[in-house]
Amino acid sequence: MMSAPVVPQWVDVYAIRDRCRLTQAQFAERIGVPVGTLRGWEQRRRMPEGPARVLLALLDQNPMIVEELLSRS
Repeated sequence: MMSAPVVPQWVDVYAIRDRCRLTQAQFAERIGVPVGTLRGWEQRRRMPEGPARVLLALLDQNPMIVEELLSRS
């Protein structure tokens, strides 16, 4: 039986975006959130929740995963 992946309570959104080498606008577009939402996460005024936090945790482990998935579609 496969165990469920552990999603951290907090992710460093700025560090993840920086490793992806994308601007705020580029990163926000790729993950499907408004730039203002991304800024709030980076400034730690808000915390990503649900699917957004899962996606960010995946990006933290593999910064190129979004590009890989988008290139398949």
